[in-house]
Amino acid sequence: MSFIQRFTDSVSQFIEQHPTSIQLTLTAVAASALTASSILTFQANQRKSRARTLKDELKEAELRSTIDLTPVGTVNKLGQPHILPPPTIFDDRLIEEQLSKNTAFLGQKGADKVRDAFVIVVGAGGVGSWAALMLMRSGVKRIRIIDFDQVTLSSLNRHAVATLEDVGTPKVRCIKTHFKQIAPFVQVEDCIDLLNADNVDDLLSGNPDYVIDAIDNINTKIDLIKYCHDKKLPVISSMGAGAKADPSRIQIADISETFEDPLARSVRQRLKKLGILNGVPVAYSTEKPHHVKLLPLEEEKIEDRDEFSALPDFRARILPVLGTIPSMFGMAIATYIILKLADYPDFDPLSVKLRDGLYGRVHKELLNREVKTFKEKVCALDVQDVAYIFEEMWHGKSVVSGPNDKLALTRWDKSKPLSYFNTVCLTRQEANEHDALPENVDLEQHYGKDIYDKVASQFEREKSIQKAWNHVL
Repeated sequence: MSFIQRFTDSVSQFIEQHPTSIQLTLTAVAASALTASSILTFQANQRKSRARTLKDELKEAELRSTIDLTPVGTVNKLGQPHILPPPTIFDDRLIEEQLSKNTAFLGQKGADKVRDAFVIVVGAGGVGSWAALMLMRSGVKRIRIIDFDQVTLSSLNRHAVATLEDVGTPKVRCIKTHFKQIAPFVQVEDCIDLLNADNVDDLLSGNPDYVIDAIDNINTKIDLIKYCHDKKLPVISSMGAGAKADPSRIQIADISETFEDPLARSVRQRLKKLGILNGVPVAYSTEKPHHVKLLPLEEEKIEDRDEFSALPDFRARILPVLGTIPSMFGMAIATYIILKLADYPDFDPLSVKLRDGLYGRVHKELLNREVKTFKEKVCALDVQDVAYIFEEMWHGKSVVSGPNDKLALTRWDKSKPLSYFNTVCLTRQEANEHDALPENVDLEQHYGKDIYDKVASQFEREKSIQKAWNHVL
Protein backbone atom coordinates (compact mmCIF):
# COMPACT_ATOMS: atom_id res chain seq x y z
CA MET A 1 0.00 0.00 0.00
CA SER A 2 1.31 3.44 -0.98
CA PHE A 3 1.93 6.33 1.42
CA ILE A 4 -0.93 8.36 -0.09
CA GLN A 5 -3.42 5.51 0.36
CA ARG A 6 -2.33 4.97 3.99
CA PHE A 7 -2.69 8.74 4.71
CA THR A 8 -6.19 8.83 3.09
CA ASP A 9 -7.39 5.85 5.16
CA SER A 10 -6.09 7.42 8.37
CA VAL A 11 -7.89 10.70 7.72
CA SER A 12 -11.15 8.87 6.95
CA GLN A 13 -10.96 6.86 10.14
CA PHE A 14 -10.30 10.04 12.21
CA ILE A 15 -13.34 11.83 10.71
CA GLU A 16 -15.59 8.79 11.39
CA GLN A 17 -14.42 8.63 15.00
CA HIS A 18 -14.70 12.44 15.74
CA PRO A 19 -17.59 13.82 13.64
CA THR A 20 -18.69 16.43 16.22
CA SER A 21 -15.19 17.91 16.70
CA ILE A 22 -14.71 18.23 12.97
CA GLN A 23 -17.99 20.07 12.55
CA LEU A 24 -17.17 22.51 15.36
CA THR A 25 -13.74 23.22 13.95
CA LEU A 26 -15.04 23.90 10.45
CA THR A 27 -17.78 26.12 11.89
CA ALA A 28 -15.22 28.14 13.88
CA VAL A 29 -12.98 28.57 10.81
CA ALA A 30 -15.92 29.72 8.70
CA ALA A 31 -17.07 32.16 11.39
CA SER A 32 -13.55 33.62 11.74
CA ALA A 33 -13.25 34.08 8.01
CA LEU A 34 -16.66 35.78 7.88
CA THR A 35 -15.73 38.09 10.80
CA ALA A 36 -12.38 39.07 9.23
CA SER A 37 -14.08 39.75 5.92
CA SER A 38 -16.67 41.95 7.63
CA ILE A 39 -14.01 43.94 9.51
CA LEU A 40 -11.90 44.50 6.39
CA THR A 41 -14.97 45.55 4.43
CA PHE A 42 -16.00 47.98 7.18
CA GLN A 43 -12.48 49.51 7.34
CA ALA A 44 -12.35 49.91 3.56
CA ASN A 45 -15.73 51.65 3.58
CA GLN A 46 -14.52 53.94 6.37
CA ARG A 47 -11.40 54.90 4.40
CA LYS A 48 -13.49 55.64 1.32
CA SER A 49 -15.88 57.73 3.41
CA ARG A 50 -13.03 59.73 4.97
CA ALA A 51 -11.43 60.25 1.56
CA ARG A 52 -14.74 61.53 0.12
CA THR A 53 -15.20 63.84 3.11
CA LEU A 54 -11.64 65.22 2.78
CA LYS A 55 -12.05 65.81 -0.95
CA ASP A 56 -15.36 67.60 -0.36
CA GLU A 57 -13.73 69.80 2.32
CA LEU A 58 -10.82 70.65 0.03
CA LYS A 59 -13.19 71.50 -2.83
CA GLU A 60 -15.27 73.65 -0.50
CA ALA A 61 -12.14 75.40 0.84
CA GLU A 62 -10.93 75.99 -2.71
CA LEU A 63 -14.25 77.51 -3.69
CA ARG A 64 -14.22 79.75 -0.61
CA SER A 65 -10.65 80.99 -1.20
CA THR A 66 -10.11 84.23 -3.06
CA ILE A 67 -6.64 84.83 -4.47
CA ASP A 68 -6.02 88.58 -4.60
CA LEU A 69 -2.72 89.37 -6.34
CA THR A 70 -0.53 92.36 -5.47
CA PRO A 71 1.04 94.56 -8.18
CA VAL A 72 4.17 92.35 -8.11
CA GLY A 73 2.13 89.20 -8.68
CA THR A 74 2.17 87.76 -5.16
CA VAL A 75 -0.81 86.78 -3.05
CA ASN A 76 -2.31 89.60 -1.05
CA LYS A 77 -2.10 88.43 2.56
CA LEU A 78 -5.00 90.73 3.47
CA GLY A 79 -7.34 88.56 1.44
CA GLN A 80 -8.94 85.35 2.66
CA PRO A 81 -6.25 82.68 3.19
CA HIS A 82 -6.44 79.67 0.95
CA ILE A 83 -4.64 77.40 3.43
CA LEU A 84 -6.71 75.88 6.17
CA PRO A 85 -5.44 77.08 9.56
CA PRO A 86 -3.53 74.55 11.70
CA PRO A 87 -5.06 73.21 14.87
CA THR A 88 -4.53 75.36 17.96
CA ILE A 89 -4.33 72.33 20.25
CA PHE A 90 -1.77 69.63 19.54
CA ASP A 91 -2.05 66.33 21.36
CA ASP A 92 1.01 65.42 23.47
CA ARG A 93 1.10 61.97 21.90
CA LEU A 94 1.43 63.53 18.46
CA ILE A 95 4.25 65.79 19.68
CA GLU A 96 6.08 62.77 21.10
CA GLU A 97 5.70 60.95 17.78
CA GLN A 98 6.87 63.96 15.78
CA LEU A 99 10.00 64.28 17.95
CA SER A 100 10.57 60.55 18.42
CA LYS A 101 13.71 60.37 16.27
CA ASN A 102 15.39 63.17 18.24
CA THR A 103 14.36 61.51 21.50
CA ALA A 104 15.85 58.21 20.37
CA PHE A 105 19.12 59.99 19.54
CA LEU A 106 19.41 62.37 22.48
CA GLY A 107 17.68 60.27 25.11
CA GLN A 108 14.56 61.33 26.99
CA LYS A 109 16.41 63.68 29.36
CA GLY A 110 18.29 65.34 26.54
CA ALA A 111 15.16 65.72 24.42
CA ASP A 112 13.31 67.23 27.38
CA LYS A 113 16.06 69.82 27.85
CA VAL A 114 15.76 70.79 24.19
CA ARG A 115 11.97 71.00 24.52
CA ASP A 116 12.26 73.33 27.52
CA ALA A 117 14.74 75.69 25.82
CA PHE A 118 14.34 79.31 24.75
CA VAL A 119 16.48 80.48 21.83
CA ILE A 120 16.72 83.94 20.27
CA VAL A 121 17.70 84.22 16.61
CA VAL A 122 18.91 87.65 15.50
CA GLY A 123 18.74 87.78 11.72
CA ALA A 124 16.17 85.86 9.66
CA GLY A 125 18.01 85.55 6.37
CA GLY A 126 19.74 82.56 4.79
CA VAL A 127 21.57 81.52 7.96
CA GLY A 128 19.09 82.55 10.65
CA SER A 129 16.01 81.09 8.95
CA TRP A 130 17.63 77.66 8.60
CA ALA A 131 18.90 77.68 12.17
CA ALA A 132 15.44 78.60 13.43
CA LEU A 133 13.79 75.99 11.19
CA MET A 134 15.89 73.11 12.52
CA LEU A 135 15.51 74.25 16.12
CA MET A 136 11.76 74.35 15.60
CA ARG A 137 11.74 70.91 13.98
CA SER A 138 13.75 69.63 16.94
CA GLY A 139 11.07 70.83 19.33
CA VAL A 140 12.62 73.89 21.00
CA LYS A 141 9.60 75.22 22.88
CA ARG A 142 10.16 78.94 22.45
CA ILE A 143 11.94 80.79 19.64
CA ARG A 144 12.19 84.55 19.25
CA ILE A 145 13.22 85.78 15.80
CA ILE A 146 14.42 89.35 15.30
CA ASP A 147 14.81 91.03 11.92
CA PHE A 148 13.68 94.30 10.34
CA ASP A 149 13.97 93.19 6.70
CA GLN A 150 11.44 91.87 4.19
CA VAL A 151 11.48 88.87 1.88
CA THR A 152 12.78 89.73 -1.59
CA LEU A 153 12.90 87.73 -4.78
CA SER A 154 16.68 87.50 -4.58
CA SER A 155 16.51 85.97 -1.09
CA LEU A 156 14.44 82.99 -2.25
CA ASN A 157 17.61 81.15 -3.31
CA ARG A 158 18.68 80.68 0.32
CA HIS A 159 15.77 81.31 2.69
CA ALA A 160 14.50 78.28 4.59
CA VAL A 161 10.74 78.71 4.13
CA ALA A 162 9.95 81.83 2.07
CA THR A 163 7.95 81.40 -1.15
CA LEU A 164 6.85 83.74 -3.92
CA GLU A 165 3.73 84.50 -1.92
CA ASP A 166 5.91 85.86 0.89
CA VAL A 167 7.79 88.42 -1.21
CA GLY A 168 7.29 91.85 0.34
CA THR A 169 6.32 90.53 3.77
CA PRO A 170 8.55 90.79 6.87
CA LYS A 171 10.91 87.82 7.12
CA VAL A 172 10.00 87.11 10.73
CA ARG A 173 6.27 87.14 9.96
CA CYS A 174 6.86 84.80 7.03
CA ILE A 175 8.79 82.38 9.24
CA LYS A 176 6.18 82.41 11.99
CA THR A 177 3.39 81.67 9.50
CA HIS A 178 5.19 78.70 7.96
CA PHE A 179 6.36 77.32 11.30
CA LYS A 180 2.75 77.02 12.45
CA GLN A 181 2.16 74.58 9.61
CA ILE A 182 5.00 72.35 10.83
CA ALA A 183 5.04 72.54 14.62
CA PRO A 184 2.11 74.49 16.05
CA PHE A 185 3.20 73.50 19.57
CA VAL A 186 6.33 75.72 19.27
CA GLN A 187 5.91 79.30 20.49
CA VAL A 188 7.39 81.62 17.86
CA GLU A 189 7.78 85.34 18.63
CA ASP A 190 8.28 87.56 15.59
CA CYS A 191 10.01 90.88 16.27
CA ILE A 192 10.11 93.22 13.29
CA ASP A 193 12.89 95.42 14.59
CA LEU A 194 16.53 96.37 14.19
CA LEU A 195 18.70 95.52 17.17
CA ASN A 196 20.32 98.62 18.68
CA ALA A 197 21.42 100.06 22.00
CA ASP A 198 17.92 101.39 22.75
CA ASN A 199 16.01 98.12 22.38
CA VAL A 200 18.60 95.39 23.03
CA ASP A 201 17.50 94.89 26.64
CA ASP A 202 13.90 94.28 25.58
CA LEU A 203 14.68 92.17 22.51
CA LEU A 204 17.07 89.88 24.37
CA SER A 205 14.99 89.69 27.55
CA GLY A 206 13.67 86.49 29.06
CA ASN A 207 16.96 84.79 29.98
CA PRO A 208 17.44 82.84 26.72
CA ASP A 209 19.38 79.58 26.76
CA TYR A 210 21.14 80.62 23.55
CA VAL A 211 21.40 83.62 21.25
CA ILE A 212 22.21 83.14 17.57
CA ASP A 213 23.99 85.98 15.80
CA ALA A 214 23.05 85.72 12.12
CA ILE A 215 23.53 89.43 11.37
CA ASP A 216 25.26 90.55 8.18
CA ASN A 217 26.32 93.97 9.47
CA ILE A 218 29.62 93.86 11.34
CA ASN A 219 28.95 96.82 13.65
CA THR A 220 25.66 95.36 14.89
CA LYS A 221 27.31 91.92 15.10
CA ILE A 222 30.05 93.26 17.37
CA ASP A 223 27.50 95.09 19.55
CA LEU A 224 25.43 91.92 19.95
CA ILE A 225 28.41 89.73 20.85
CA LYS A 226 29.69 92.34 23.32
CA TYR A 227 26.24 92.59 24.97
CA CYS A 228 25.92 88.81 25.30
CA HIS A 229 29.45 88.56 26.67
CA ASP A 230 28.79 91.24 29.28
CA LYS A 231 25.42 89.74 30.26
CA LYS A 232 26.82 86.20 30.23
CA LEU A 233 24.28 85.05 27.64
CA PRO A 234 25.47 82.03 25.60
CA VAL A 235 25.91 83.21 22.01
CA ILE A 236 27.10 81.60 18.79
CA SER A 237 27.92 83.79 15.80
CA SER A 238 27.83 83.16 12.06
CA MET A 239 30.75 84.46 10.05
CA GLY A 240 30.79 85.08 6.31
CA ALA A 241 28.97 82.63 4.01
CA GLY A 242 29.36 84.94 1.00
CA ALA A 243 31.82 84.02 -1.74
CA LYS A 244 32.21 80.49 -0.29
CA ALA A 245 31.42 77.25 -2.10
CA ASP A 246 33.19 74.30 -0.45
CA PRO A 247 30.83 72.57 2.03
CA SER A 248 33.67 70.49 3.49
CA ARG A 249 35.35 73.63 4.88
CA ILE A 250 32.52 74.69 7.21
CA GLN A 251 33.63 74.52 10.85
CA ILE A 252 32.60 75.56 14.34
CA ALA A 253 35.39 76.87 16.54
CA ASP A 254 36.19 79.53 19.10
CA ILE A 255 36.71 82.97 17.56
CA SER A 256 40.31 82.89 18.81
CA GLU A 257 41.02 79.80 16.66
CA THR A 258 39.90 81.20 13.31
CA PHE A 259 42.31 82.62 10.81
CA GLU A 260 41.16 81.92 7.26
CA ASP A 261 37.89 83.86 7.11
CA PRO A 262 38.23 87.65 6.51
CA LEU A 263 35.04 88.45 8.45
CA ALA A 264 36.17 86.27 11.37
CA ARG A 265 39.53 88.04 11.34
CA SER A 266 37.88 91.45 11.46
CA VAL A 267 35.47 90.38 14.21
CA ARG A 268 38.33 88.85 16.20
CA GLN A 269 40.39 92.03 15.97
CA ARG A 270 37.51 94.28 17.02
CA LEU A 271 36.53 92.04 19.91
CA LYS A 272 40.15 91.98 21.04
CA LYS A 273 40.04 95.78 21.36
CA LEU A 274 36.96 95.35 23.57
CA GLY A 275 38.77 92.88 25.80
CA ILE A 276 37.09 89.75 24.40
CA LEU A 277 39.80 87.30 23.38
CA ASN A 278 37.86 84.01 23.35
CA GLY A 279 34.72 82.28 24.56
CA VAL A 280 32.65 83.04 21.46
CA PRO A 281 31.93 79.99 19.26
CA VAL A 282 31.50 80.83 15.58
CA ALA A 283 30.44 79.02 12.44
CA TYR A 284 32.82 79.84 9.63
CA SER A 285 34.45 78.44 6.52
CA THR A 286 38.17 77.77 6.22
CA GLU A 287 37.83 78.21 2.46
CA LYS A 288 39.77 81.07 0.97
CA PRO A 289 37.18 83.29 -0.80
CA HIS A 290 38.10 83.02 -4.48
CA HIS A 291 36.88 85.36 -7.19
CA VAL A 292 35.44 87.76 -4.60
CA LYS A 293 33.42 90.47 -6.27
CA LEU A 294 30.73 92.74 -4.89
CA LEU A 295 27.44 92.65 -6.72
CA PRO A 296 27.29 95.85 -8.78
CA LEU A 297 25.08 98.85 -8.12
CA GLU A 298 23.92 100.75 -11.21
CA GLU A 299 25.75 104.05 -11.72
CA GLU A 300 22.63 106.19 -11.55
CA LYS A 301 21.86 104.69 -8.14
CA ILE A 302 25.28 105.21 -6.57
CA GLU A 303 24.59 108.77 -5.36
CA ASP A 304 21.40 107.59 -3.68
CA ARG A 305 22.75 104.23 -2.54
CA ASP A 306 21.05 104.57 0.87
CA GLU A 307 17.69 104.44 -0.86
CA PHE A 308 18.56 100.98 -2.11
CA SER A 309 19.63 99.65 1.29
CA ALA A 310 17.19 98.48 3.93
CA LEU A 311 18.71 101.10 6.23
CA PRO A 312 21.25 103.90 5.60
CA ASP A 313 24.06 102.15 7.47
CA PHE A 314 23.50 98.77 5.83
CA ARG A 315 25.27 98.08 2.57
CA ALA A 316 23.44 98.08 -0.74
CA ARG A 317 26.17 96.05 -2.44
CA ILE A 318 26.80 92.56 -1.13
CA LEU A 319 28.95 89.53 -1.80
CA PRO A 320 27.45 86.89 -4.08
CA VAL A 321 26.05 83.92 -2.17
CA LEU A 322 25.68 80.30 -3.23
CA GLY A 323 22.29 79.46 -1.72
CA THR A 324 23.28 76.10 -0.24
CA ILE A 325 26.12 77.45 1.93
CA PRO A 326 24.10 79.73 4.28
CA SER A 327 21.73 76.83 4.96
CA MET A 328 24.67 74.66 6.01
CA PHE A 329 25.90 77.42 8.33
CA GLY A 330 22.43 77.62 9.88
CA MET A 331 22.07 73.87 10.31
CA ALA A 332 25.56 73.61 11.80
CA ILE A 333 24.64 76.27 14.35
CA ALA A 334 21.32 74.57 15.15
CA THR A 335 23.07 71.22 15.60
CA TYR A 336 25.64 72.79 17.92
CA ILE A 337 22.93 74.35 20.08
CA ILE A 338 20.80 71.18 20.21
CA LEU A 339 23.74 69.07 21.37
CA LYS A 340 24.80 71.68 23.92
CA LEU A 341 21.28 71.99 25.29
CA ALA A 342 20.95 68.21 25.55
CA ASP A 343 24.34 67.85 27.27
CA TYR A 344 25.29 65.37 24.57
CA PRO A 345 28.24 63.32 25.86
CA ASP A 346 31.75 64.00 24.56
CA PHE A 347 30.60 66.82 22.29
CA ASP A 348 33.55 69.16 21.82
CA PRO A 349 33.90 70.52 18.27
CA LEU A 350 37.43 70.23 16.95
CA SER A 351 38.79 73.43 15.52
CA VAL A 352 40.90 73.08 12.41
CA LYS A 353 44.19 73.60 14.12
CA LEU A 354 46.07 71.79 11.40
CA ARG A 355 49.65 72.57 12.42
CA ASP A 356 49.49 74.93 15.38
CA GLY A 357 52.97 73.99 16.58
CA LEU A 358 54.38 74.74 13.15
CA TYR A 359 52.66 78.12 12.97
CA GLY A 360 54.04 79.04 16.38
CA ARG A 361 57.56 78.11 15.34
CA VAL A 362 57.33 79.97 12.02
CA HIS A 363 55.99 83.04 13.81
CA LYS A 364 58.82 82.93 16.36
CA GLU A 365 61.45 82.64 13.62
CA LEU A 366 59.81 85.48 11.69
CA LEU A 367 59.94 87.67 14.79
CA ASN A 368 63.65 86.90 15.18
CA ARG A 369 64.26 87.86 11.54
CA GLU A 370 62.42 91.12 11.99
CA VAL A 371 64.49 91.96 15.08
CA LYS A 372 67.92 90.87 13.84
CA THR A 373 67.74 91.62 10.12
CA PHE A 374 65.33 94.54 9.93
CA LYS A 375 65.83 96.01 13.41
CA GLU A 376 62.13 95.90 14.24
CA LYS A 377 61.03 95.57 17.88
CA VAL A 378 57.76 93.77 17.14
CA CYS A 379 56.35 91.56 14.42
CA ALA A 380 53.54 93.12 12.36
CA LEU A 381 51.90 89.69 11.92
CA ASP A 382 50.43 87.48 14.65
CA VAL A 383 50.19 83.68 14.67
CA GLN A 384 46.81 83.69 12.88
CA ASP A 385 48.23 85.92 10.16
CA VAL A 386 51.20 83.59 9.80
CA ALA A 387 48.87 80.58 9.50
CA TYR A 388 46.81 82.30 6.81
CA ILE A 389 49.85 83.36 4.77
CA PHE A 390 51.50 79.97 5.18
CA GLU A 391 48.46 77.84 4.29
CA GLU A 392 46.16 79.94 2.16
CA MET A 393 48.59 82.09 0.20
CA TRP A 394 51.53 79.75 -0.26
CA HIS A 395 49.93 76.36 0.50
CA GLY A 396 52.77 75.38 2.83
CA LYS A 397 55.33 75.35 0.02
CA SER A 398 58.41 77.32 -0.87
CA VAL A 399 57.77 79.72 -3.75
CA VAL A 400 61.20 78.72 -5.10
CA SER A 401 61.62 75.00 -4.50
CA GLY A 402 58.14 73.71 -3.59
CA PRO A 403 57.36 71.26 -0.72
CA ASN A 404 59.87 71.07 2.10
CA ASP A 405 59.87 70.24 5.81
CA LYS A 406 61.98 73.23 6.91
CA LEU A 407 60.04 76.31 5.86
CA ALA A 408 60.11 79.93 6.94
CA LEU A 409 58.47 83.27 6.16
CA THR A 410 60.32 86.45 5.31
CA ARG A 411 59.93 89.74 3.48
CA TRP A 412 59.92 89.60 -0.31
CA ASP A 413 60.94 93.20 -0.93
CA LYS A 414 63.35 94.18 1.85
CA SER A 415 62.63 97.88 1.32
CA LYS A 416 58.95 97.43 2.22
CA PRO A 417 57.41 96.56 5.61
CA LEU A 418 56.18 93.10 6.54
CA SER A 419 52.56 92.57 5.47
CA TYR A 420 50.21 90.18 3.69
CA PHE A 421 51.43 91.68 0.43
CA ASN A 422 55.16 91.39 1.13
CA THR A 423 55.66 88.03 2.85
CA VAL A 424 56.77 84.86 1.07
CA CYS A 425 57.34 81.26 2.09
CA LEU A 426 60.83 79.84 1.53
CA THR A 427 62.96 77.13 3.03
CA ARG A 428 65.09 78.29 5.95
CA GLN A 429 68.23 78.21 3.82
CA GLU A 430 66.48 80.10 0.99
CA ALA A 431 65.16 82.65 3.49
CA ASN A 432 68.62 83.23 4.94
CA GLU A 433 70.09 83.67 1.46
CA HIS A 434 67.22 85.94 0.47
CA ASP A 435 67.70 88.16 3.54
CA ALA A 436 71.38 88.50 2.65
CA LEU A 437 70.62 89.96 -0.81
CA PRO A 438 71.26 93.67 -1.37
CA GLU A 439 68.20 95.81 -0.75
CA ASN A 440 68.18 97.13 -4.33
CA VAL A 441 68.53 93.72 -5.98
CA ASP A 442 66.39 93.05 -9.07
CA LEU A 443 64.26 90.16 -7.82
CA GLU A 444 62.93 89.30 -11.27
CA GLN A 445 66.45 88.94 -12.62
CA HIS A 446 67.63 87.05 -9.53
CA TYR A 447 64.80 84.49 -9.32
CA GLY A 448 63.62 84.47 -12.91
CA LYS A 449 60.42 85.72 -14.50
CA ASP A 450 58.26 82.69 -13.60
CA ILE A 451 58.88 82.88 -9.85
CA TYR A 452 58.72 86.68 -9.82
CA ASP A 453 55.39 86.70 -11.68
CA LYS A 454 54.02 83.96 -9.41
CA VAL A 455 54.77 86.01 -6.30
CA ALA A 456 53.49 89.25 -7.82
CA SER A 457 50.29 87.55 -8.99
CA GLN A 458 49.61 86.12 -5.51
CA PHE A 459 50.13 89.51 -3.89
CA GLU A 460 47.74 91.16 -6.35
CA ARG A 461 45.18 88.46 -5.78
CA GLU A 462 45.39 88.94 -2.02
CA LYS A 463 45.05 92.70 -2.46
CA SER A 464 41.86 92.25 -4.49
CA ILE A 465 40.43 89.93 -1.81
CA GLN A 466 41.27 92.36 0.98
CA LYS A 467 39.85 95.28 -1.02
CA ALA A 468 36.56 93.50 -1.61
CA TRP A 469 36.22 92.52 2.04
CA ASN A 470 37.09 96.04 3.16
CA HIS A 471 34.09 97.26 1.14
CA VAL A 472 31.92 94.68 2.86
CA LEU A 473 33.24 95.20 6.37
